[in-house]
Amino acid sequence: MKLEGVRVIDLTRFLPGPLATQMMADQGAEVIKVESIDEGEPTREIGAKRDGVSVYFVNTQRGKRSLALNLKDPEGVEVLMRLAETADVLIESFRPGVVDRLGIGYAQVSKRAPRIVYASIAAFGQSGPYRDLATHDLGTEALTGVLSLNRGGDGKPAMPALANADMLVATMTLAGVLMALLRRKDTGRGDYLDMAMADALLACLPNNMGVAMTERRQLDPKSERTLGGNALYNIYETKDGDFVVLGGQELKFAKNLLEPLGRPDLVQLCKLPPGPGQDPVRAFLRETFRTKTKSEWLEWFKGRDIAFAPMKTLPEVLEDPHFKARGMVLKDHRGWDHLGIPIAYRDEPGRVNFEAPAHGQHSAAILRSLGYAEREIAQLQSRGVVTGA
Repeated sequence: MKLEGVRVIDLTRFLPGPLATQMMADQGAEVIKVESIDEGEPTREIGAKRDGVSVYFVNTQRGKRSLALNLKDPEGVEVLMRLAETADVLIESFRPGVVDRLGIGYAQVSKRAPRIVYASIAAFGQSGPYRDLATHDLGTEALTGVLSLNRGGDGKPAMPALANADMLVATMTLAGVLMALLRRKDTGRGDYLDMAMADALLACLPNNMGVAMTERRQLDPKSERTLGGNALYNIYETKDGDFVVLGGQELKFAKNLLEPLGRPDLVQLCKLPPGPGQDPVRAFLRETFRTKTKSEWLEWFKGRDIAFAPMKTLPEVLEDPHFKARGMVLKDHRGWDHLGIPIAYRDEPGRVNFEAPAHGQHSAAILRSLGYAEREIAQLQSRGVVTGA
């Protein structure tokens, strides 16, 4: 696999960092999850569980090894430093300044491990006026303007269904780390990445920044191409109270839809810019889609070249033959569902390790690999520097 032989130290919690490091584990990297000696990773106790194991935890921690370590103890810091000397990557998500106070910031670690690629993930990064604000995903969506675009039917901001900042910074961190590893082959040195969730969100707004940049005016979501202003890029309710979507704005799709529905005259309106000019098309489609159930519309759209899709629930997606065929929905030997690997190489595909580590499961084994004797390991355990087997 692509990342075989790469060792990653994971000092992150919750979603962004764990997702980034799990994607590395799926491609063969050895990921060592460093957890606190008390509760460990918080997602162990969040959400639905199977046989006492959190689905959230497995979905972000599979294939990793767990080292339960007290980083407030100098001996715990020394363990981490020895581990860093053997590692290629370290990713942390403490609040800005914490790793420096603990003595495990990039300046300290790189003195012992100059080849390490070190990434810090924070809501607003390691600099700037918002640096020390406490928040998670929702706060970054609010302060970057993303939430102002996410409006419900009543026109008010709605809670986002996806943790956009978390997901985007996870994938950008992965890309940044891999770029740094590639560059290290030439320079022999690692690098430091200052990754901000808010930065990741802003970088993904190029298609919505038009009037803000040209006129310093807030856009009207209902007049924007991808936010509801285009009749052919919209959500419609069906007769049975379910929903379908039109997801393509090209004129050919307008013809292929409106002509068989008996309204070819509306095709010309689809040439207009998004917004009020397309209101008659939207009104017609709203009325029309309410005349059939979702299943009846599925039959009607079969064989037609129109960007159409039914809205599916998450349980329906888990049974969807497409995602099963793509390997994005998997089952293990226990019958547990798992999400698959989205980065699909042809020659060296990733491999899912369905097992997620118990808290501190690999502590002793990792210490042995760093040269600690059994007597030293026992002393560290007795002093509460490490916990676990």
